[in-house]
Amino acid sequence: MNLAQIIQTVAIYAIPVLFAITLHEAAHGYAARHFGDNTAAMLGRISLNPVRHIDPVGTIAMPLLLYFATAGAFLFGYAKPVPVRFGNLRNPKRDMVWVALAGPGANLAQAVLWTVAGYLLVAVGVEERFFLAMCRAGIMTNLVMFAFNLFPLPPLDGGRILVGLLPMRAALLVSRIEPWGFFVVMALVISGVVGSLWLRPLMAATGGLIDLLLTPLRALLF
Repeated sequence: MNLAQIIQTVAIYAIPVLFAITLHEAAHGYAARHFGDNTAAMLGRISLNPVRHIDPVGTIAMPLLLYFATAGAFLFGYAKPVPVRFGNLRNPKRDMVWVALAGPGANLAQAVLWTVAGYLLVAVGVEERFFLAMCRAGIMTNLVMFAFNLFPLPPLDGGRILVGLLPMRAALLVSRIEPWGFFVVMALVISGVVGSLWLRPLMAATGGLIDLLLTPLRALLF
C-alpha cells in the first residue's frame, strides 16, 4: 500500500472513528449520570469533544503501529474509558447493565445512521467514491465496536452486562477476572477466537437486522 492509499484510508475512516469512540464514551457518561453517578460529569467526560476521549496510546499510536506492521490486516485500539463509580448508582447491580449497554447502543445507532446516509447518497445520485466509502467505513467501524464491546468478559461492556445479570455469587466470580481481562481478551483476539467465534457472526447478524429494519426505507428510495 503506497502513501497516497494510506492517506486516503485515514481520511475515509477519521470522521467515522472519531464519532464512534466519542459517542460511545459519552453515552456511558450520560447513562451513569442518569442512574445517579456524576463522576464522568464532574471530570468533563460527558462531552462530544473527541479530544476528551482520545487515549494517545490506545487511540492513535497502537492502531497506527499495527496498521503499518500488518499492512492493514490487523487493527486494534481503544479510547480513554469513562470513569464510573458503580457504587454511586441507585441500584448498582441493575443499573450497571444499562450504563454498559449505552456505549454499544450508541454504536448500533450510528451504524443505522451511516447506512441511511449511504442510501440517501445513492438515491440522490451522488457517485463520489469518497463519501460512499466513508459511509461504509462508518457502518463497519460501529459494527466492530458494537460487537467487540459486547464480548462477555470484564472489563469490556459485555463483561459488565454479564456481571449485572448473573446471580450475586456467580457475578462476583466473573468480576474477579477484570484485573487480567484485558490481557485475556488480547490473547483471544490475537489467536483469532474473538474474530471467528464472536465478532464476525455478531456483526453479520447485526448488519442483517439493520438491513431488515431499513427495508421500508429502501423500498421508498429505490
